[in-house]
Amino acid sequence: MLPWVVLGVATSKRTKGLLAAARETGASVRLVEWREWLADAHALEDRLREPCRFKIEPPGDDAAVHMALVLMGCEQLGRAPCAPIERGELAQTDAWFAGFSLAMKRLAHMLTAMPHVRVVNAPAEILAMTDKLECQQQLQSHSVSTAPLLGLVHDYEHLVALLDRSGLDRIFLKARYGSSASGVIAFRRNRRGQQQAATTAQLHEGGRLFNVKRVSCYTRHDEVRRVVDLVSAQGAYAEAWLPKPRHGAGHFDLRAVTFGGRVAHRIARLGQRPMTNLHLDSERVDPDRVLASADQAALAATAELAARVFPRSNVVGFDLVVRQGQAHVLEANAFGDLLPGWLWQGKDTYATAFCDGALR
Repeated sequence: MLPWVVLGVATSKRTKGLLAAARETGASVRLVEWREWLADAHALEDRLREPCRFKIEPPGDDAAVHMALVLMGCEQLGRAPCAPIERGELAQTDAWFAGFSLAMKRLAHMLTAMPHVRVVNAPAEILAMTDKLECQQQLQSHSVSTAPLLGLVHDYEHLVALLDRSGLDRIFLKARYGSSASGVIAFRRNRRGQQQAATTAQLHEGGRLFNVKRVSCYTRHDEVRRVVDLVSAQGAYAEAWLPKPRHGAGHFDLRAVTFGGRVAHRIARLGQRPMTNLHLDSERVDPDRVLASADQAALAATAELAARVFPRSNVVGFDLVVRQGQAHVLEANAFGDLLPGWLWQGKDTYATAFCDGALR
């Protein structure tokens, strides 16, 4: 078994889960912290001199690294350095992505001279999946069924114009570079002029947004406008609202994780809110309890079709709506293997990745 080198954050749940699986399976894992690599490129290069697997984990659990990427992005975009961003604040996400893009491109350049390194997920494909709009466009271009896209949204007035033009009264507005429902707004309106924006983006004094682990519902026109404007200013797009199938008192979507292009772990996320992410207290449910056999087949076939869109990514999480024998991909996530304690064939996602033959 090849040793692994991981670029990550030591204190994150992801790194802790991966290292725990390594201890159980006997895999050798060497961690390089994001902050180490940003300060000294040789900290990573020295670890990659021998044949190994190399896995890139997200940097978001380290506030100092997050801010460093934002400042790198400000420079790339020709902006003055921004003020410090508080933990959980939704600000400068487009600058963060510009800085993250620069980091991924540096990694890609470094890896071209290291054919002995087997990369778990290629930097270019990580970038493509981190840009949610580009990701959905790529999936559609490869005949993968997704929610219909309405396109980029510049501000509240633009969103209303898109709705009027499309004849829709409910959509999802999504932060282009967000994750884990951060910056997602479930927007609804009716013929009486009433509106509702359900979102984890919480408005604070001074017009600032903070991501919180609960869903707020804004109904006042000025607040709806403000939250839409603030999310849109950092990059956002709209897509049609796909109804999720119901089970009991809630509704659900599904996360499926592919390894080497083959679907493995599957979990239904059951909740009563528009966003059913597990960290928002949605219930974990075995898909066998909520999906008919035709839906199970559609889930596997669609996830594996979507995985082929990213042939240099071995571990991908897909969020899907599955009903009446059809599956639609809501999102592809290059870091979608965080499912603590959820097993497939007796192994969690990290232990599965360590198995011989699981990855290409």
